[in-house]
Amino acid sequence: MDKLLDKFGLTATTFVMLVVLLILLAMVIFLSAKVFSLSRKYDKFMRGRDAETLEDAILDNFSNMKKLMKAFQQTKSNMDITLNSIRSTYQKMGLVKYDAFKEMGGNLSFALAMLDADDCGFILNSMHGRESCYTYVKEIIKGESYTALGEEEKEALEKALSQAKHD
Repeated sequence: MDKLLDKFGLTATTFVMLVVLLILLAMVIFLSAKVFSLSRKYDKFMRGRDAETLEDAILDNFSNMKKLMKAFQQTKSNMDITLNSIRSTYQKMGLVKYDAFKEMGGNLSFALAMLDADDCGFILNSMHGRESCYTYVKEIIKGESYTALGEEEKEALEKALSQAKHD
């Protein structure tokens, strides 16, 4: 090997440096090819569909998310309003049919209790007789009446109060 190096006028150190230089040149060529390949992939990725850039697509998505959040907040607000108004609707009912005057038969009279979520409402009592019909309404506040209730009215109120709340 020394004869070969002497023939070209090289020292061992110079030879080692040439070998290292060739290895480094090969690595530079290999890495340049990789960079070129990645650069093409990056350009293709950034072009997007229909000549739309990735930045435009991201900005559109953020804009759509803002619109969706606004619509969600409006829907939530509307739902809260609706749920609050539902509390004041009559949700509980108790019905008792009975024969008011014992001579009629057929249980044509009735007591109907209608209550909201706070157990407020009314009892409608309709007493049907042979020649007449009497109807009475009694107010219910927090599950109680401040007017005396008949047996059928008490039973209708208890039926309504026993129904589960829908909070």
